[in-house]
Amino acid sequence: MATRTTARSKARKRALDVLFAAELRSETPLETLGHFVTDGNAPTNPYSETLVRGVVEMQARIDELLTRHSRGWSLARMPAVDRNVLRLAVYELIAVDDVPDAVALSEAVALVRDLSTDESPPFVNGVLASVAEELAAVGGTSAGTTDDEPGDAPGDAPGDTDSPVVPEAGAPND
Repeated sequence: MATRTTARSKARKRALDVLFAAELRSETPLETLGHFVTDGNAPTNPYSETLVRGVVEMQARIDELLTRHSRGWSLARMPAVDRNVLRLAVYELIAVDDVPDAVALSEAVALVRDLSTDESPPFVNGVLASVAEELAAVGGTSAGTTDDEPGDAPGDAPGDTDSPVVPEAGAPND
């Protein structure tokens, strides 16, 4: 299956690489980002660094939202890929004005579809839809909120498939 990869999609993947590597190395993401730069493996798209720094700066709020909306799943219990993809997407929901919610959700689902377990896409979609719904309700800031309903599956556990996966624009539905 051919998928369209944008510069920002690549930047999200590279930011995920940094966050994931930081966990594996027991370092802060900024330390790992520094090592990537020193080793000549720095992200080439500045958006990657923006995402990593944003997640670091807002991690307490991001993790609180994720903990509240991933009922039955602690952050520590989630696969590391899922946890870090969720952090990136929630950062985009909270702080990136030019990324619509549907894009943040779609990009996150695409990353876990490619890199994580079969149960991850519906789980990530459900958690993010619930977070986006709360942010829209409190006006607190999902800057890219549209008038579309984000979904009906707040806090779905892995394996729940009743929440719709938001497809990438132009990508076929799986």
